[in-house]
Amino acid sequence: MKQLQTFKNDLSKTRIIQTQSLEIEEGEISVSIESFAFTSNNVTYGVAGDTIGYWQFFKATEDKNDDWGCIPVWGFAKVIKSNLEEVVVGERLFGYFPPGDILNLNPVKVTNQGFADGKEHRKDLPAVYNNYIRLSGDANYDDSIDDIRSLLFPLHITSFCICDALKDEAYYEAEQILIVSASSKTAIGVAQGLQETSNTPSIIGLTSQKNLDFVNNLDCYDEVITYDQISKVNINLKSVMVDMAGSREILGTLHGSLGDNMLKCLTVGMTHWDNEVTAEDPLGQAMIRERTEFFFAPAHIQKRVKDWGHAGYNHKTNEFMKTRSNQSIDWMQVKKIIGLEDFISTYEKFVSGDINPNEGIIVELENE
Repeated sequence: MKQLQTFKNDLSKTRIIQTQSLEIEEGEISVSIESFAFTSNNVTYGVAGDTIGYWQFFKATEDKNDDWGCIPVWGFAKVIKSNLEEVVVGERLFGYFPPGDILNLNPVKVTNQGFADGKEHRKDLPAVYNNYIRLSGDANYDDSIDDIRSLLFPLHITSFCICDALKDEAYYEAEQILIVSASSKTAIGVAQGLQETSNTPSIIGLTSQKNLDFVNNLDCYDEVITYDQISKVNINLKSVMVDMAGSREILGTLHGSLGDNMLKCLTVGMTHWDNEVTAEDPLGQAMIRERTEFFFAPAHIQKRVKDWGHAGYNHKTNEFMKTRSNQSIDWMQVKKIIGLEDFISTYEKFVSGDINPNEGIIVELENE
C-alpha cells in the first residue's frame, strides 16, 4: 500500500510511504484507486485539516507522532477484494480517497446506487464525504467524462451551494458581489451560476495580473479587476464578498476600504496556507470578523436535502453540474500525470500557487 503524505505543519513537505496492505475484515472491501483529481480545493483540505477534520478521513501509515496526513482527493477506484455479498469484485466506485493506491472500506447502508463507509473513525465526519457512488447503479454514467467528474463535481457542488445560499438571503441586498481568486474553478462555477440567474447584483472578479486575460475570456464576470489595481473596486456600493483564497492582505484591504458597505464575506477557500493574523498585522486586523464566516458546503447540502428531499436536491444539483461541465469544455484542459512520484512536483506548484488556472490535473495510478 502506497500513500502520498503531507506534513501537517508545513504543506510544502511531502513523502511517499509504502507498507504492506492490510487484510480486509468481515464486511469489508478493498479497492484499488485508479485515478484522482487535484485542485486548489485540496490545498484547502490541508489548511483546514485540523479545524474541520480532513486529516481524520484517511490515517497516515508509519506516523507514530501524528505529524503526517493524507490530503483527501476525489476519484475513481475498482473493487479488488470483497467480504461483502452485495459488493462484487470488479465494480467501480466514485468518491473520496487518500492520494494512494489501496484503501479498505466498510460499506454500510448499501443500495444499488452506492454506500457509506462505516469505519469507526469516520462516523462523526460529514456524511457527504463518506458516501461512495456505485457506477454500475448510475443510469446516467458516462465514462468519457470521468476526468470532468473528478475535477469539477466537488467544486461545482460548492459553487451551487454558494449561489443557492446567496439567493436564499436575497444577496444580502448587495449591489455587487466581489469574487476573490476569480480564476479558481469553484469561483468560475459561482460566477457562471450567478450569471444565469435573474436579478443578481453585478459580479466583479478579482484576480492576479497573470490570470487577467484568462478570466476576461471566461465572459462570466461583469468586470475583472487585478489585485494590483484593487483601488478600482467601487467602495460606495453595498457589497458581498466570496473569497476563494484566504489572503489577509486582500481581505484586509477590501474590508478596510468598504467599511459598512461590506455586508457579508463568505470565505470558501484557504489556498494561502501560510497566512496567520498577528497583532502586528494591520491588514489582517482590518478584517471585519463579525461579518465574515467560513462557508461549509456539507452543512448547506444537509439543509437542502431536508428542504427538498434527496430527489429534489439531486435534480437541482445535476442540472447545475451538467451546465457547468458543458461550459468547462471551453476553458479547461485536462493534464494527466502518471504515478505519485511524478505528481509531487505538480503538488508543490499547487502549494506555492503556481498552477495555470485552465489546467485540470488528473493523477492516474492504475499503471503503477
